[in-house]
Amino acid sequence: MNWEDLLSLKRYGDTHKRLRKEQDETRLGFEVDYDRVIFSAEFRSLQDKTQVIPLSKTDFVHTRLTHSLEVSVVGRSLGRKVGQKLLEKYPYLQTVHGYQANDFGAIVAAAALAHDIGNPPFGHSGEKAIGEFFRNGNGAKYKAQLTDKEYQDLCDFEGNANGFKILTESRSGREGGLRLSYATLGAFMKYPKESLPKKPTKHIVDKKYGFFQSEKDVFMDVATDLGLLTRGDKGEVRFSRHPLAFLVEAADDICYTIIDFEDGINLGLIQEEFALEYLINLVRHSINTEKYNALQNTQDRISYLRALAINTLINEAVELFMANEEAILKDEFPQALLDKSRFEAQISDIIKISIQNIYESSEVIDKEVSGYEVINGLLTAFTDAICNTANGTASNYNKLILKMLPETVQSSQVSTYDSLMAVSNYISKLSDSNAILTYRKLRGDYI
Repeated sequence: MNWEDLLSLKRYGDTHKRLRKEQDETRLGFEVDYDRVIFSAEFRSLQDKTQVIPLSKTDFVHTRLTHSLEVSVVGRSLGRKVGQKLLEKYPYLQTVHGYQANDFGAIVAAAALAHDIGNPPFGHSGEKAIGEFFRNGNGAKYKAQLTDKEYQDLCDFEGNANGFKILTESRSGREGGLRLSYATLGAFMKYPKESLPKKPTKHIVDKKYGFFQSEKDVFMDVATDLGLLTRGDKGEVRFSRHPLAFLVEAADDICYTIIDFEDGINLGLIQEEFALEYLINLVRHSINTEKYNALQNTQDRISYLRALAINTLINEAVELFMANEEAILKDEFPQALLDKSRFEAQISDIIKISIQNIYESSEVIDKEVSGYEVINGLLTAFTDAICNTANGTASNYNKLILKMLPETVQSSQVSTYDSLMAVSNYISKLSDSNAILTYRKLRGDYI
């Protein structure tokens, strides 16, 4: 891979190459990507989607929206710092092509802003609920009508692949979706492969998958334009990662490690004294003891340590990226950046206590169980309505239910796969509260 291709400004439908030197510096293409994501309806719905605590009414607990904004800020810093070092290493990128350090920051910031845009309601349990419906629930009856890869898309419904669908899916008057630059789409794609084969290697890019069969063509166009390396055997669609995807992943890892931990402390799920010890172990080399001791309350102490921890891990990720940059370009770096961090033990300790005290707390589990029931109910009603309509067996109830769906979903009956994916995608875009409200309507509780 080479950086000139990887920094492609191409957008869906372009018939000529966009050159960096011809860009308007006040309206840079990579910055337009950020704007298009933040003004999208799908991004706005993240304000009422679970990050850690489902349906939390507490002001200081993060939603997917606040988490995404914070990941984007961290990603921007990572990108700028790496960009500065890359331009020193490859000066032709600046002198010949006109790229600036801030370009790298803008790409990573936009991709990081969008990194959770495909996540369904109720956090990762929402993904699992959709998959469970098609694997073992009412949706299993459609298996015979689908190819193996189409069925796997649904059985392992993946927020990353759904995000790529949201960003790129064409519809009337909106060809190419948000029409983001291919560099940003590349940085967004943490898992550049299709759903099968499942986890063919232990390489980080094979951990999950990054696109549905419905977006295979656009994915191939993006991967080819960027010059990503092919990895799969004959007949498989698997590619190397865009190098900047490692920075998007690092930004997400930094934020959920530190900030989810902070949420747990503020909620009282983790004792302050215990938590402070964990954070201090991570920032011991940079803490100003006098300043820290002057802080009078838990929130200020945690905020101070959080800021130090994030800064520490940003600098660590930049060092790791540059030390392994050539291996990354050759697809010879098989793990996440922070997996090689000298702070790996401290990070693991924080994640372990977060799992025990936050992610597996009774409050989270109780609401995730409710989320399963809601998503199963929505999928049952809507898939029956759209598929029965398509095969001419719709009941009056099915016809009424169909009218609850947007026109874009009602008209998606090209194939069973397209219909099922359209319904799943529609449900995935619902906020937590809207999913519950819609479910109540179906149960008659709304009257």
